[in-house]
Amino acid sequence: MVRGKTQMRRIENATSRQVTFSKRRNGLLKKAFELSVLCDAEVGLIVFSPRGKLYEFASSSMQKTIERYQRYSKDFNIHSKTVEQNVQHWKYEAEHMAKKIELLEASKRKLLGEGLGICSLEELQQIESQLERSLSNIRSRKNHLFNEQIQLLKEKERILKEENAILSMKCGVQPRQESSQGEIVPHEQSSQHSGVVTDLFIGRGNTSYSLPN
Repeated sequence: MVRGKTQMRRIENATSRQVTFSKRRNGLLKKAFELSVLCDAEVGLIVFSPRGKLYEFASSSMQKTIERYQRYSKDFNIHSKTVEQNVQHWKYEAEHMAKKIELLEASKRKLLGEGLGICSLEELQQIESQLERSLSNIRSRKNHLFNEQIQLLKEKERILKEENAILSMKCGVQPRQESSQGEIVPHEQSSQHSGVVTDLFIGRGNTSYSLPN
């Protein structure tokens, strides 16, 4: 059977109360002394009897210990105040960001064509203008990308033509030329327009006929 904790109460008998005070006081002072010696702690103990008599123990100087405690208490209060102010600040920032996110979500839904039933004519016109600006920016970006791709393809074409010309020269083949319209003209056809006389040999003899161009 588990017994409950005994409730501590004030000793009503004055004599018993004084005896108990003397015993507990001496034990408390002894424990304070042991704590300061064994643990190298700075201990300051102050006790007032029921009649107002002072009992104290200080491991070094009571005045220095009290001043140290006051400095610590002051710094602790300042730190606690700073922490509380920071908490309030971040709480305000969190609420502000939550409201901003809510507004952005509502604006996003309207841009997607949702929740337009509560919008006024002016709001609808603003949404329409915003969509038109967005569409214009999208088209501009798309055209820019198209132009970049065209330039890249032209550069690749130029490089391939140069590589083809180099390979043709290595193989002893005259590279094909482009006409003024950009069409590829074979070398034989281009030579006919260059004013060069072509010799035509007929039969087994050495008789030849010159065909003017």
